[in-house]
Amino acid sequence: MRFYLSLLLFCTVAMVSSQELSIADVKIQGAKKTKATFLKKLVQVKAGSLLDSLAIEEDITRLKRLPSISHAYFQVFKAAENTVNVFYNIEENFTLIPFANLYTSTNDDFAFRIGLQEFNLLGRNITLGGFFQEDIFSSYGVNLRAPFLFSNKLGLALSYTDLTTEEPVFFDDTTANYRYNNESIEILGLYQINRKNSLELGVNFFTEDYEYISGATNPDVPQALEVDKYLYKLIYNFDSIKYYYQYLSGFKSTLNFQYVNSSDDRLPKFLIGFNDFVYFNRIGKFGNWATRLRLGLASNIDTPFAPFAVDNNLNIRGVGNTIDRGTAAIVLNTEYRHTLVDKNWFVLQSNVFVDGGSWRNPGGDFSDFGDDQNIRIYPGFGLRFIHKHIFNAIFRIDYGYGITKDSARGIVFGIGQYF
Repeated sequence: MRFYLSLLLFCTVAMVSSQELSIADVKIQGAKKTKATFLKKLVQVKAGSLLDSLAIEEDITRLKRLPSISHAYFQVFKAAENTVNVFYNIEENFTLIPFANLYTSTNDDFAFRIGLQEFNLLGRNITLGGFFQEDIFSSYGVNLRAPFLFSNKLGLALSYTDLTTEEPVFFDDTTANYRYNNESIEILGLYQINRKNSLELGVNFFTEDYEYISGATNPDVPQALEVDKYLYKLIYNFDSIKYYYQYLSGFKSTLNFQYVNSSDDRLPKFLIGFNDFVYFNRIGKFGNWATRLRLGLASNIDTPFAPFAVDNNLNIRGVGNTIDRGTAAIVLNTEYRHTLVDKNWFVLQSNVFVDGGSWRNPGGDFSDFGDDQNIRIYPGFGLRFIHKHIFNAIFRIDYGYGITKDSARGIVFGIGQYF
């Protein structure tokens, strides 16, 4: 409502003047922890420029996407003759956020990941965080992301992870369990092309260590393997989503492409790419439809260590912790979110969903997508407990129940929407 009132005021001011209006000053109101000087560098409307309603609308969209801001709107006031002042009013988020992901199913042990992140370090929307994970074995990681470190378009991201899990390895219609460790260091350059388009480009150096625990064996499948690898990564993001507190509308596409090389000839170099297409639609006053389609494709190497995993916490709620792998994937997640309670700071939201997908077997062909052994369909329901003024403060709980062959069922807890 404030947006439309401001727009009406702007139109009124424009109509009473026969000349173009220029901007005398741009002011930021409501910024407490976030630096107002930082926000002024981000917006494209500047003192001395002509008044442009489209530029103001783009600035509001950009401000709403910042982790430190839960809502933003503008006001235009007449200053001197043929000049106006533009006010950007923001409502800040609390940005020091603990998070937790907990998941289990009828076939798996309990696992969790907990951590702490600050999304507005130094008042400049720099993210600094770390996590600890317990999934049979212990893991941890730290990350720093500064998207506007060098300018309002250019930034940097750094991360270190030491991830250890028990992973199933599939071969000869049998399964073996391995202790898998991945220790990695990654550096990415971040570039904001414009309001809707951005790029990330960088390199990741990592060491993979596989150690046999139990299950089937095969002379061609090593029981111990440690190899140094590196990968080049390119991420292209198109984002036209509009935000209004917990409600989203619009389209987003994220392409992730990687070239992976290895120091061990037994593990050949390969390519992997996947694209997430996400669409949100407001339905009535309290409804939100959300859909994500992931298409993934990798070099079709016949290896038990295929890159695309079927997993509770990644793509299919209730399926279990890494129950299968493949060299290509098609996954569709769709859900209807409905707001049950909406107070000044608290939202209770329900959702019903269907998660489904299929995979190409390592060394197989695209007909594998139609194999009933590879198809997983899991309908379910859940709840969201949302704090409107704490960034990403969405506690979710989902229950998924498989309806395809040899299905499981399980509960997935987490922080943030599933997608």
